[in-house]
Amino acid sequence: MTARTWRTVCPSDALVEGGDGFRFEARVQGGVEPAFVVRFDGGVHAYVNRCRHIPVELDWQPGRFFDDSGLYLVCSVHGALYDAQNGLCVSGPCRGRSLVALPARESDGSVQVEQESEDE
Repeated sequence: MTARTWRTVCPSDALVEGGDGFRFEARVQGGVEPAFVVRFDGGVHAYVNRCRHIPVELDWQPGRFFDDSGLYLVCSVHGALYDAQNGLCVSGPCRGRSLVALPARESDGSVQVEQESEDE
């Protein structure tokens, strides 16, 4: 069984509802993956930064994950739209698949993401 730990990735006030996300690297399935966290519907949501259609990072500029409406995460390559709350692809060639979610929470003014321990 892989040990898991909570890691602080950014201050809570770094995230604005439907605004830019914060990029970081996460330990996932024994490797290190680009990841991001955004604020949506009052909560924080973290995902591996990889489209489910083709393995490219979503943001068209660093931290720019939302479409113009601020309601959906959008892939910069082909425009697939993902529900920001659960990562489900709602439009595009990956429809029905989901981004790889990472458990996220806020604690003491910081955003934390659960991931594999570094000593694993």
